[in-house]
Amino acid sequence: MEVEGQATQPPKFALPVDSENKATVFRLFSVAAPHMRAFHLSWVSFFACFVSTFAAPPLLPIIRDNLNLTASDIGNAGVASVSGAVFARVAMGTACDLFGPRLASASLILLTAPAVYFTSIASSSTSFLLVRFFTGFSLSTFVSTQFWMSSMFSAPVVGTANGVAGGWGNLGGGATQLIMPLVFALILNIGAVKFTAWRIAFFIPALFQTLSAFAVLIFGKDLPDGNFRRLQKAGDKTKDKVSNVFFHGITNYRGWILALTYGYCFGVELTIDNIVAEYFYDRFDLKLHTAGLIAASFGLANIVSRPAGGVLSDVVAKRFGMRGRLWALWIVQTLGGVFCIILGRVGSLGASIVVMIVFSIFVQAACGLTFGVVPFVSRRSLGLISGMTGGGGNVGAVLTQLIFFKGSKYSKETGIMYMGVMIICCTLPICLIYFPQWGGMFCGPSSKSATEEDYYLSEWTSEEKEKGLHLASLKFADNSRRERGRKEDSETKPVDETPSTHV
Repeated sequence: MEVEGQATQPPKFALPVDSENKATVFRLFSVAAPHMRAFHLSWVSFFACFVSTFAAPPLLPIIRDNLNLTASDIGNAGVASVSGAVFARVAMGTACDLFGPRLASASLILLTAPAVYFTSIASSSTSFLLVRFFTGFSLSTFVSTQFWMSSMFSAPVVGTANGVAGGWGNLGGGATQLIMPLVFALILNIGAVKFTAWRIAFFIPALFQTLSAFAVLIFGKDLPDGNFRRLQKAGDKTKDKVSNVFFHGITNYRGWILALTYGYCFGVELTIDNIVAEYFYDRFDLKLHTAGLIAASFGLANIVSRPAGGVLSDVVAKRFGMRGRLWALWIVQTLGGVFCIILGRVGSLGASIVVMIVFSIFVQAACGLTFGVVPFVSRRSLGLISGMTGGGGNVGAVLTQLIFFKGSKYSKETGIMYMGVMIICCTLPICLIYFPQWGGMFCGPSSKSATEEDYYLSEWTSEEKEKGLHLASLKFADNSRRERGRKEDSETKPVDETPSTHV
């Protein structure tokens, strides 16, 4: 018979959910708590951090004259802005696993906001490098954004949620190319001299970043059922050990491969954000505002390109499962490398703009596709895997800028061309990613007996299973069966759809 009470209870959430209370649909224009509210809080706060981190590049022609910066100084500052987040992203992943994305994200945003304010008093190349270095730590909020979305949305829409949240956050890298020159011009018109105006302009991104942190703290929830601390006190969520989270994260080779490949999609995006305004300003002798507008078009493509990558990942997974996600990632990122090479070869302004936009679409879509795969690598160490992958993006940006854009060894157009070659080469390891229960790019599952439960429960010892600590992973394994693809999923559908309300 059916359990009576359950049929008459009102729904707990505004969106339909699975057994983990993760939303199974993604409604972009909804602000329903907690799922869609978490989505909007995450992308807005990440957007604010991106605006702060890349507020300097569009004003570099003014800043370099004021602080007497050399090409080497500018290159070092660009590297510093993305190197700080390398280890911070790994730490952020672990913090999300242990304390929840809400507290981890808001704390980091508030800790890095002073560096944005202090940019206004930078007086030398060293102080300018330091404020860019510490401001760059805020980019680690990307990890909490992806962790938060993976905790709020179920397998059928997690790629979309991650793609849109990450893409709209990355949009800040393009928006700041528009915002900062406009703010600078407004302050000039009020009556400030240019060497004072750029300093005052930095108070705008600093204030925006600060307010976003308080919004996350006040209005956000870590999980559909509540915040980590309350759930742990109530006994509804176990508190994991740092050593266990760390071990299962770093010993999963799939996380390392995704960190490498992400270094040459997101890492390339960070590199372009740092150099593109100055590149167009110097190479084509443009006005500062015009160069900023062109540079902004690269970052602004995130409004559709990275979300499109997440949507594409979910769409191909419905038909081809995890193998479809991997193939889509490899194809799109490789094409991004091809267009990057072409961008370095074209010599006219019009052609450069067109190729840059096409290149931006592919490289940013690859970012969205990457985080269509990441949530399935590990359930127990999801935050750490997200942090490793995100940190890989920053490592790629640091290495690329050090090799090709530091000093005057290569012209910027030559550096861009070689960067495209790096993208193609570093994307190849995707073919090595293999899941026993789903397969890889070139082969299917190891056997029909390989299951999602085997894969995700292998992260727990028999003693931990006896205590029931593995139950969240068990639910996740059940909800991940769709990654087998349409044919295999249809074979298990009768089992999955057995009503749990019958006793």
